[in-house]
Amino acid sequence: MQKKEQLLKFCWDYVDTRTERLKKSAAALQESLNSETKSSAGDKHETGRAMVQLEQEKLAQQLVELDRLKEVLRKINVENAQGKIRLGSWVKTGTAQYFLAISCGAAPWEGQTVYCISAGSPIAQLLMGKEAGQTFDFNGNTHTILEVG
Repeated sequence: MQKKEQLLKFCWDYVDTRTERLKKSAAALQESLNSETKSSAGDKHETGRAMVQLEQEKLAQQLVELDRLKEVLRKINVENAQGKIRLGSWVKTGTAQYFLAISCGAAPWEGQTVYCISAGSPIAQLLMGKEAGQTFDFNGNTHTILEVG
């Protein structure tokens, strides 16, 4: 499996793991809500139900965000050739390596670290449209793009 395929798989695994975890949490909350009985009436009961429902709403929002991340990942074509940096590009600079996809942390690759970043991140915004050999300034330092894949 080539580098960009592995990095894309790392991103998909991240999203799938988070989705599964959120679905389990949502199921547990639903079970908790269902187990509340009306026999334990009163303010304490209603407060407990309201808190569970708020948690369910938070989980639902997080699942919507994960769906948005999946849409971004579906747009990535790892077969794209080198050239200008865009969504799905792997970029090597003098200080770090990046995969422009979604923000999901550091991916190990052949003993090195590749940072998976979203196209909306500050450094990705500086990289977009550039090519190997060009430079950009980030955090007061000038960085050179060594390779684009």
